[in-house]
Amino acid sequence: MKKLEQSLQQKYPAVAITKILEPFNALADDMAFWNHTLDGLAVFAASGLFQVFRTQRPVIELAVVADSFHTKPLRRLLQTVDRYQVLGLSQHAIRLFEGNRDAIDEIDLTPGVPRTITDALGDELTEPRLTVSSYGGGAGPGSTPMHHGHGGKKDEMDVDTERFFRAVDRAVLEHYSQPTGLPLILAALPEHHALFHRVSHNPFLATEGIMISPDAVSLEELRARAWEVVAPQYQVRLTELIEVFAQAHSKGLGSDDLAEVAAAVTAGRVETLLLESDRQLPGRLDSTTGRIELSELSDPGVDDLLDDLGELVANKGGHVWVIPAEHMPSQTGVAAIYRY
Repeated sequence: MKKLEQSLQQKYPAVAITKILEPFNALADDMAFWNHTLDGLAVFAASGLFQVFRTQRPVIELAVVADSFHTKPLRRLLQTVDRYQVLGLSQHAIRLFEGNRDAIDEIDLTPGVPRTITDALGDELTEPRLTVSSYGGGAGPGSTPMHHGHGGKKDEMDVDTERFFRAVDRAVLEHYSQPTGLPLILAALPEHHALFHRVSHNPFLATEGIMISPDAVSLEELRARAWEVVAPQYQVRLTELIEVFAQAHSKGLGSDDLAEVAAAVTAGRVETLLLESDRQLPGRLDSTTGRIELSELSDPGVDDLLDDLGELVANKGGHVWVIPAEHMPSQTGVAAIYRY
């Protein structure tokens, strides 16, 4: 709040500043809100707009007054490269989680997703199959027909379990996997994995799973086990991006020079842009010419150049990946792959 006020004081009168900060002050005093937060928080405000987002992953403390919103931290949280979902499955109920390398949270299931076998099947019960057989005197007129049941309680449970798993698979695919495109990791007792994989039509279901019920482990252990499944895929994707950049750079179809990248971004030449997640390069970007001017982040009207470049690439139909410094193929905080 102090940083925002100090920045605003460089350009705006006291009356205007008070009005701008009013919703922030109201949020600061909202004890009910602070009692139900996650590990991170993002707040965006403009004339007629005030939006608050709780985030699973902590974000670096940053206050920006500028002509555009600073969205790079949220872009990293929302990108699919290291996010996943976990389906906790038992014979009678499900739980659904979403996480990344650092955190995992349980999802409140939407209407239409059965939480229990009763939700899925209602009062329908599988009846034992009955056949009529003759015993003793053969099949003649004097024989005595006897009703013999094939399939007892266990068979009924097996049939109902399969029907339940099919219903869960359809609902999770429709309401979660297809809309997000995130990999789905099955967490269940070993005996349930084969059946669910056999009946599932979810193309996002990971081959490897977690061989334990989520009810038996803490959230932190569930996150660690899920990341063991996702980490190899994450590393493969990053390696592919870095290799593509290296090849493009060698052919003059890529660059990590900030000025060159800025010019290419404004010209619409950038297909893929890699940004260092925790770095800020305060400055102004002319979205018409691509000219950049370094400045101070405390200056109202100045945002992070990396954030502005990412926004412009996305607006022009390109792809933006925000990745940790240790995986960046450059030391400048930026790496661009050109369309031409």
